[in-house]
Amino acid sequence: MVIENIRYKVVVNHEDQYALWMHGKENASGWKDTGVVGLKPECLAYINAVWTDMRPLILRKAMSGMMIPRTTHVQASLFAA
Repeated sequence: MVIENIRYKVVVNHEDQYALWMHGKENASGWKDTGVVGLKPECLAYINAVWTDMRPLILRKAMSGMMIPRTTHVQASLFAA
């Protein structure tokens, strides 16, 4: 049995999507620290507890009526026979 002692941190992006990142490494662009650092099982347990809705934030807002979806205007001539 291999015991992994690598420390990770939990990061989150602007769409409230979570990921593991190596502790001590600079975050990828668009990702920020959550403050959670630990072994992989601990970090995954945190993510499982807080990331209960996998939909991106923009989709959750649109589906809850918080946003008015953009509509595409189509020329009427496209529908002419």
